[in-house]
Amino acid sequence: MIKRIQTFFVAIFLVIILGFSNDVFAQTHSIVLGRPTDTSITASIMFDQNVQYYITYGTQSAVYTHTTSVITNTINIPDEVDLGGLTPNTKHYYKVFYKVVGNPNYTFTPEYSFHTQRAPGSSFVFTLESDEHLYDYGDANLYNYTLQNEAKSNPDFMMTLGDIFGDDHYPTTMTSHQMDSLHEVYRPRLGAVTHSIPFYIALGNHEGEKDYWLLQSPPNNIGVYGTLARKKYYPNPYPNSFYSGNTNAEAYGMGEPEDYYSFTWGDALFVVLDPYRFDCDTSAKPTGWNWTLGFTQYTWLQNVLQNSSAKFKFVFLHHPLGENRGGIIPARQYEWGGYQGPTSTNYTFPTHRPGWAMPIHKLFVTYGVNILFQGHDHLFAREVMDSVIYQEVPMAADSTYQKGMLANASAYTADTLAGTGHIRVTVNSSCVKVEYVLSYLPKDTLSGVNHNDSVAFSYVVGACAATGINTINANNFIKVFPNPAKDKITVQLPEGTKNYQIQLSNAFGQKILQTQSNEIDVSSVSSGIYFLSIDTDNYHANKKVIITR
Repeated sequence: MIKRIQTFFVAIFLVIILGFSNDVFAQTHSIVLGRPTDTSITASIMFDQNVQYYITYGTQSAVYTHTTSVITNTINIPDEVDLGGLTPNTKHYYKVFYKVVGNPNYTFTPEYSFHTQRAPGSSFVFTLESDEHLYDYGDANLYNYTLQNEAKSNPDFMMTLGDIFGDDHYPTTMTSHQMDSLHEVYRPRLGAVTHSIPFYIALGNHEGEKDYWLLQSPPNNIGVYGTLARKKYYPNPYPNSFYSGNTNAEAYGMGEPEDYYSFTWGDALFVVLDPYRFDCDTSAKPTGWNWTLGFTQYTWLQNVLQNSSAKFKFVFLHHPLGENRGGIIPARQYEWGGYQGPTSTNYTFPTHRPGWAMPIHKLFVTYGVNILFQGHDHLFAREVMDSVIYQEVPMAADSTYQKGMLANASAYTADTLAGTGHIRVTVNSSCVKVEYVLSYLPKDTLSGVNHNDSVAFSYVVGACAATGINTINANNFIKVFPNPAKDKITVQLPEGTKNYQIQLSNAFGQKILQTQSNEIDVSSVSSGIYFLSIDTDNYHANKKVIITR
């Protein structure tokens, strides 16, 4: 029986690997940029044949003042090439010249580009994706559209919030080769944009890089396999004069795991956390107080936040409590909020974390974190607690457009939307604009209702009037009352809102009613959970409501 199960898994694995890579056009090479700083960047370059190559680069298009030495590669093994001597706060251009070993003539790639660290006062864009899940049910073609949409904004960099590479569904049978393949197969797809958009990784639960798995018969486990494969193919930051992060070198060739790190770009501080590597090792899925960032990472986080003078502070991770659901509800609990449960008045943080300054959420409030970006729940949701925005990043490749909404919307209290796509963030010296950008397959836009690369929801943090960003302020969102409701719902819109339309839908996305009045009669609507979709000239928002008799 065990042998049949393992055979079935291997067959499914091969379908996964081959299935979501066969629609990518043939490429001789893939480039993933990473670790950008003020004066350097790392280019991870992989060729599918034996070549010799070098890189030329400079600050003007077609004018290259720097050239690397000639490198001889190994087939399908990436080289990390550090480009140094760069000019701060400047766009750079480069080409890769390569030839098959033994061939006298070089060919070259198109001209690519990237930007070094922005100076304070500069404007820039970055993008976020999450929960790609191409190794099981994510749609690879739809993911291509998400990547294309991200590239259209010319972001300085992009980041995934996890569950991109791994597959921990079969943790005791996954081989090193299979984990390696799961990481490698993304390269051609990502390489379509990461040749000019540096790529950052925040780890998800399915990457398998958990304390529990790392301790199971090392080095023969998915934690070690996953770490080695990720570091092989993707250059994430490690601590140096530009990046702060995890300095604890791990055994079995893993070295510094490049799992949590921070940096400053323009007027913003970026902090990426790893909520999985330091859990108490009593279970593969720790809960309650067994979930932890670990004292070392917690202390590092506190020091980074309190020592930063950045105008805006952003934190990124897969999920606050590991594998729970929701945003501000779990953020009130255990190590994150200090309480024993979502409604508990029993504050036990000092007992369970003696010597720790305060719960993580309170760190955010104390040191001015503006937004926590998280994944895991496969939908868009935006909640606010004590001035901190908890922003759930939607799934990047859900061709049903409903998975997260149907499964996890009940874990959120406000502003939930279905769909798939990415988050675009624009930062300037006075404000931050956050936009949910939708992705659709062409067949799903034929009716004219759905529009690929359209903005479903946006909000701002700070004073944006002088920049021409005219969306509602982050602290001035829609209110719905009473909630729960019996006969009537009132939708309170921001002052000056005109030309609005409100639609009530059930949990399956089916329209119940549509109105242009903010007073809605629901006396004939059955008890249950529903969603209000509010469209105006300036924004789109969703609110969850409960109708009860």
